[in-house]
Amino acid sequence: MHVHVEENKVLLVGKAWEIREKLKEYSRIYNSVQQWIDAQSTFTTSNK
Repeated sequence: MHVHVEENKVLLVGKAWEIREKLKEYSRIYNSVQQWIDAQSTFTTSNK
């Protein structure tokens, strides 16, 4: 299972059941995909 979060998209690579589980996990943390992307870009930028 791979999760790639880029500037304007999220790419999930894996088996269908893995992707469903990962989406459920992230839906408990973020209300929208945009929040997920913003949080990852903030995390990535602060760690550089």
